[in-house]
Amino acid sequence: MPRGEYLGEFEQMVMLAVARLGADAYGMAILDEIHTRTGTDAAVGSVYAALDRLERRGYVASSIGDPTPERGGRAKRYFAVEPAGAFALTRSRAAIDALWKDLELPADGSA
Repeated sequence: MPRGEYLGEFEQMVMLAVARLGADAYGMAILDEIHTRTGTDAAVGSVYAALDRLERRGYVASSIGDPTPERGGRAKRYFAVEPAGAFALTRSRAAIDALWKDLELPADGSA
């Protein structure tokens, strides 16, 4: 596989949050999902930067929703995982699982 084709850890978290949220996957909801499930405190800007990278690679697609009064008439940008993104997630998980297979780490943290 060419270098750079695997997803980084944060990109995986973002894409998995998008997949979990389905039709409700927009910036703040994605950030909240990541925090709720992992305890990771990320900046919303880092989530959008990752989403932009993933969209350029064809792994997610975005669409603009209807403007809402509670957002001052601004519309939300929604995201969805594309088939290429689902494949990339599966491939990244398989690579990590292969590295973990049969690995025993010392309980005291010394390696």
